[in-house]
Amino acid sequence: MKKEQLVNLVEQMTLKEKVDQLLQLAADFYSEKAEAKTGPMAQLNITQDTVNHAGTTLGISGAKEAIRVQKTYMENNRLHIPTLLMADIIHGFRTIFPIPLGLGSSWDLQAAKQMAEVSAKEAAVSGLHVTFSPMVDLVRDPRWGRVMESTGEDPFLNARFAEAFVKGYQGDDLEHDFMRVAACVKHFAAYGAALAGRDYNTVNMSERQLRDQYLPGYKAALDAGAKLVMTSFNTVDGVPATGNEWLFRDVLRGEFGFDGVVISDWGAVQELIPHGVAKDQKEAARLAIQASVDIEMMTNCYTGYLEELITEGTVPEAMLDEAVLRILELKNDLGLFEHPYRGADEALEAQHVLSDEHRSIARDVARRSIVLLKNEHATLPLRKDQTLALVGPAAQSHDVLGVWSWQGKKEEAVTLAQGVQHYAKQVRTQTEAFDYFTPSKEAIEEAVSLAKEAEVVILALGEEDWMSGEASSQTDIRLPQAQLELFDKVRAVAKTLIVTLYNGRPLDLTAIQSADAIVEAWFPGTEAGNALADILFGVYNPSGRLSMSFPENVGQVPVFYNTDNTGRPYLGDPNEKYVSKYLDASNQPRYPFGYGLSYGEVTYSQTIVHQDTVQLGDTITVEATISNHSDYKRRETVQLYVRDIVGKVVRPVRELKGFTQIDLAPQESQTVRFELTTDQLFYVHSNQEWSTEPGEFHVWMAPNSQEGVKTSFTFV
Repeated sequence: MKKEQLVNLVEQMTLKEKVDQLLQLAADFYSEKAEAKTGPMAQLNITQDTVNHAGTTLGISGAKEAIRVQKTYMENNRLHIPTLLMADIIHGFRTIFPIPLGLGSSWDLQAAKQMAEVSAKEAAVSGLHVTFSPMVDLVRDPRWGRVMESTGEDPFLNARFAEAFVKGYQGDDLEHDFMRVAACVKHFAAYGAALAGRDYNTVNMSERQLRDQYLPGYKAALDAGAKLVMTSFNTVDGVPATGNEWLFRDVLRGEFGFDGVVISDWGAVQELIPHGVAKDQKEAARLAIQASVDIEMMTNCYTGYLEELITEGTVPEAMLDEAVLRILELKNDLGLFEHPYRGADEALEAQHVLSDEHRSIARDVARRSIVLLKNEHATLPLRKDQTLALVGPAAQSHDVLGVWSWQGKKEEAVTLAQGVQHYAKQVRTQTEAFDYFTPSKEAIEEAVSLAKEAEVVILALGEEDWMSGEASSQTDIRLPQAQLELFDKVRAVAKTLIVTLYNGRPLDLTAIQSADAIVEAWFPGTEAGNALADILFGVYNPSGRLSMSFPENVGQVPVFYNTDNTGRPYLGDPNEKYVSKYLDASNQPRYPFGYGLSYGEVTYSQTIVHQDTVQLGDTITVEATISNHSDYKRRETVQLYVRDIVGKVVRPVRELKGFTQIDLAPQESQTVRFELTTDQLFYVHSNQEWSTEPGEFHVWMAPNSQEGVKTSFTFV
């Protein structure tokens, strides 16, 4: 459809039909069973007529059902406008990939794009049009359960992943490529900075910090073409995001130039009332529409009061019209007016969903996301002829998908035991079921007995999926106490002990540091056990690098690499008291951002900058030689960090400005070069302007955020 036809369609709609286009309802409202939707309709105080005209739908599953719902919807809709089918496809549809924090730890943008492409294909043939992904919230507090949905603590890395996700979901021709879905970037804005890591909590930061650290990720997703933006639950400068006119009209639409659809998160419009900025639903509706929220998800403030607000002149009808037009334009961008069923196809669904090809891709992406945290005495990789004991609660668990794996099925996931048995000639596993929190006496005794008899013990520990994700904040980020007690008992008898971890957040791993090797697998997805076994047996040399720091203990939180310096920095002298430090812990995380081991040693030469002085517009060439001193082929993630020594605003002690991955053959050396532009030295000042000043800059090429030999240049 041409735009003038869409405008004409808006003009034909009644006021009520326009308001109904702004409502999103869940799948239950479109059930074939009348009794299944009567309750939800009564709860929202809406009629069947409103259901028939609600503009978008949440959580429909399967090609057959999607076609049925779309057909029925268009028959009941007076103007035969199609509905939009949306869902939370976060790290896979049916074929589940690593959680986004694991994907971030791959530092592999192609892997992220592949995940999005596979997810889009499976979702599209199953009838869906929009995914509520990527989440690009910057995260620095592992107590917050939703860290598992983010790609980490760094603005630059998050922005690059945001671009990769959007391109993977949407492709180059969204209207005609029916194997793609539209991307919705979320949560705008700064949801990841919830105070004390408590979900839905207040966010309190300066506008300068918001612009400098938190907004770049969303902007990158929008620049990549994301079609939708979702509001966040939190406040921004004391105003809830869903009713924040400055945030959405001035910043998002005005400064960023976004003219697509803004959708609230679930119930967020009505939550303006308990937030304390709206006295009732009518006022909540006014604040949200004035803030430019186009779709209200699963509350009825718009349907209940928007007509009244317009009739009495409080809200201009033109404001409603622009929201409806944006929704129709999105439907048009997806080609739904000409092809209302779009990619929904039962035959293609059977062919592509959880296909062998997709499982193979998921396995490869998962092993790129796994991080080797410790490997004393070259414990790993394992030999196939070693006698192994595989024990612990995660050894035979199918709970490896992580939350937000909506269509994933745990029974289809590969366990660690299944993966290890492909390689090991002599491996004994437990016969007793092993609970994550209250293992039986028999299970513990069996684990210890098996550990005594083996050359190497693999102790599989971690979290269950519900322990991270939305509404899963925790103040204690250690492993469950029963697992720590099990570790001590197994450690006491094991000759060599390897710990593997399935989890959704950085953990305090102090209590298991005596393990010979520690492997962070996150929640790896459908091919979990195969991917982890590939790492353990050296079929794939681990290349994952942390995208979020692991603290020594929760008392350090938030702890992150790109912190600001202070007037009394701690310089390493433990006897110096009046400096910024703890008495009982280090200032540094146990495992820093960018950290991860591989099999074999690698070294970095002195970083070289080819220009001593640079001017505005110059390109700074930075290089170093990376050498593989082992007989293993390895992939190395080379990271470029910069520090602005003197600025008008205090600058972080290091900032990531680039990264690349290189494949090194055994005993090979490669020279890696980065081209750093002077634009990358800019930052947000107190007056919100983007600029920099003359002065000295330090620069490192390094394997992580704490290592590397620095050099410098001067910006004049």
